This record gives sequence, C-alpha cells and structure tokens, in this order.
Amino acid sequence: IFYHPVGLSIVVEKWKNVGMRLAVNGVWGNLGVASAALITGYLIDHGGWRIAFIAPGIFSICVGLVYAYARWPEISTPPVRKKMAEAVKLSPEYRAILLRISLIVFLTAAVSSVIFQSTSFALPKIFDERTQSVADLFVTWINEIKSGARTTSATMIGAFTFLVFAIASLAQLVVGALLDKLGPRKVFIGVAAIQTTFFALMPGQWNWAALAIALGFMTGAFGQVPINDYMVGKMASGEFRARVFGARYVVSFMSLALSLPLIGMVHQRWGFDTLFMLLAVCAGIVLVAAAMLPARIPTPETAKA
Repeated sequence: IFYHPVGLSIVVEKWKNVGMRLAVNGVWGNLGVASAALITGYLIDHGGWRIAFIAPGIFSICVGLVYAYARWPEISTPPVRKKMAEAVKLSPEYRAILLRISLIVFLTAAVSSVIFQSTSFALPKIFDERTQSVADLFVTWINEIKSGARTTSATMIGAFTFLVFAIASLAQLVVGALLDKLGPRKVFIGVAAIQTTFFALMPGQWNWAALAIALGFMTGAFGQVPINDYMVGKMASGEFRARVFGARYVVSFMSLALSLPLIGMVHQRWGFDTLFMLLAVCAGIVLVAAAMLPARIPTPETAKA
C-alpha cells in the first residue's frame, strides 16, 4: 500500500512519455502478482511458511538500500518547497477545470476499482462455472498425448485464467502509447466503451463465447489501470503529486473492500449474470465521466502560461 503513491510519483517524475512508463510499471506489477503464488509456494515447500515472509522482506530491504545508494545525492538534498498558490495565480476558469478533472479522477478510480477487483477475483470461479466443457475437452486431449501425471479440469481452469490475465495485461502497453499520442479523454472513452460492451454481452454466455468475452472485458479492465495515474501525473506538481496519488489509492482500496462482499452476495442470490449487468452499469458510469473530461489535461506549465 505504501509503495503505490511513492512508486508512481517516481515513475511520473519526468514529463516525457508518462503514459508508456506507467504502462510498463503496471505490466511488471501484474507479473509480480501473477508470480506471487508460485514463488510463495516454492518458498513454503523448501523452507516453511516463515521463510515466505522473511525472504521477500529481506529482498525489499536490499532493493531499498540499493535505490538509496544510487539516488543518494538527490535524496540528501533538501527539496525547494514553494506553494503552488504563491508561485502561480490561478484563474477561476483554470480552478474549475482542475476541480472537474479531480472529481472525475476520484469517481472513476472508485468505480474502476470495483470493476477490476470484481473481475480479477471472480474470473476463476466464472471459468469454473461457465467453461467446464471446454476445460474437459482440453483435459481429454492433453491426457491422450502425454504420459505420467494426469491433467485435471481445475488445472485447465487455472491455465485459462492465467492466459486471459497475461494477454489482457499487455493492453496497458497499448494504452500507454495511446495516452502519449492522443491524450486521456479519447483513450478513456474507448476503454470504457470496450468494458461496457463486453460486460453487457457476457450474461447467458458459456464455453468458447464466455472465454472470448471474458478476454474482452479483462482487456478493458487492465487497459484502464494507467489512465487515472496518467492524469494525476500530468496535473499535479512534484510537491503535491505523491499526496494526490495517496488519496487516489485510499479511494481505490476502500472500493476494494466493497468489491469482495459484493461478489459473494450477488453470486449467491442472483448468479453471475446479474453481476455482469451491474458491472456493465459501472462501466457505463465510467464512460459518461470520461466523456466529461476536457480535450487537454492542464499541467503546471499551462497554469504558468
């Protein structure tokens, strides 16, 4: 939790190619999440559950020390603090634009977090429920051509989930490049439209159709990740950027706390079709909010101008 606002502030410290740098950072973060279970299981099998805590902790401390050594001249120099209000006199129109964008950022961060966390946590269960025929087909085919240990449908469901996550996470690289070329408004509208469309198509779908549509809405969910961070990185000055990132992640993690009981309650009472319809509504809210963004995101440099 501490890493996100600090790490993102470092990533967007320079103004050039902010979108692509955020996208690369997001892809590596997803790879870390994807490999966490594998690494943790290996450490537990070969050293016990305590080493699964100790080894990552020692590694993190070492990385911090290496970073401090590499950036020590910059870290040891006290920053020149100058309040934005004293440096730049903002017009009422400019303040109104900043307020509108800030409200959109926090609203979409909250709603997008519900979408992303709901799909991420529910996807294995969705595949287990809706792609059993395809999983059994692959299991039969694999077991016929290989010898030794038998592949199970549970293994194949996990493979489907990993494959969808891996392909969808690459959408962040495309979105990052488009952010630097087109700006956030057009990209945000496109990504939100993709999510709305595929969530609306998912109810009633099974097997191959469910796999294809799930790949569609997960591509939109992953692609949306760097957009809000891009806008914050562009708008906020160096002094306030980490604070804004911190506030955004507070909103996101609060939404995460709501997502988990939402999945369980909706699935138990009405099934996944109702969850998909609710997520389509959430994606529609993000789409409307994205359409209200200005064509260009204001920056501290434009404020001075």
